[in-house]
Amino acid sequence: MAHGEEITTDGARAGGPGFGRGFLTDIWYFACMSRDLRSGTLKRCEILGEPVMLGRSPDGTVTALRDVCPHRAAPLSAGRFVRETDDTVAVECPYHGWRFAADGRCVAIPSLTEGQEFDVSRIRVRQFPVAESQGLVFIWMAQDGRSEAAPGEPPPRFPGVVGGAPKIVLSTEFAAHVDHAIVGLMDPAHGPFVHQQWWWRSRASMHAKAKRFAPAEAGFTMLRHPPSANSRAYALLGGRSETEITFRLPGLRWEHVTIGRWQVLSLTCLTPASDRVTRITQIMWSDHPIFTVGLPFIRAGAKRFLKQDGDMVNLQNQGLKYDPALIWIDDADRQARWYTALKREWTASRREGRAFVNPIEATTLRWIS
Repeated sequence: MAHGEEITTDGARAGGPGFGRGFLTDIWYFACMSRDLRSGTLKRCEILGEPVMLGRSPDGTVTALRDVCPHRAAPLSAGRFVRETDDTVAVECPYHGWRFAADGRCVAIPSLTEGQEFDVSRIRVRQFPVAESQGLVFIWMAQDGRSEAAPGEPPPRFPGVVGGAPKIVLSTEFAAHVDHAIVGLMDPAHGPFVHQQWWWRSRASMHAKAKRFAPAEAGFTMLRHPPSANSRAYALLGGRSETEITFRLPGLRWEHVTIGRWQVLSLTCLTPASDRVTRITQIMWSDHPIFTVGLPFIRAGAKRFLKQDGDMVNLQNQGLKYDPALIWIDDADRQARWYTALKREWTASRREGRAFVNPIEATTLRWIS
């Protein structure tokens, strides 16, 4: 087996599709927290380079439409919900009052006068399937924006969503393509260099590690194990803690920690806004008492982690602008190689109209960190 692999940042690699360009489609992406969508309000976001209007109607239903009115291109998210005479709810454009139903059909053009025959229902804006699960809002990004087919699977669900509402929700943006953001997220070797603090790791504490991995739904899992001895933050939880870390396409990574009857779930959602911006959302749930007394310190630590990773992305971009070839090695970079294999298989399965076949095989990986 080769111990190194050269990856070019322009998206080309011998024997496979690209890295650092394009997005996965026909899959659920995290959009926002349910609590971010208050009743009767609209908000704008960008996902995969598409402008998206998200809104919760007065009756509680979440709607997602392309955030461009087909009349004069005003954002629908700047408009409002209105109730039609048949008691259905529509979104009204702020510019000329054109109204659109939840399925994207135009239902009214106020400027039309009596006798001006025009079938307004022929006008449509793209509607995105949207679903709520465990307090999260997911949006289905189909390859064919004209398709009205329902998603073939429900949005993902996560273990360890306990203790009521999330204890911590943090969000930031990385100036990076989602591929680079994901590879950085799953990299096991950067911790002692990027995240040096007394309660985590240092270069002096680095030692050899061996972790067992297995395939999981649309991804892979580092199987449950006691945390590494130099990950000091786990000691604050007390007792005998065990952790399991899972990655799932398109960009979901969660760590589920158990400490006796208590649980901690740390979920990271990576959502590509565009080909150069990735939105990172960090969410934590727990029923452990430390999240009552120590929440300000835990939040500060999580914010520091995100900032350190963001600062490193900015440094990395200084090199990436020269379009260098990147060398990935075993075993520290195996998860990055798995990610590219998962992407390749997902794309092929959608193109060929067949079921996804996970290319990951169970193994043990070894590295020093």
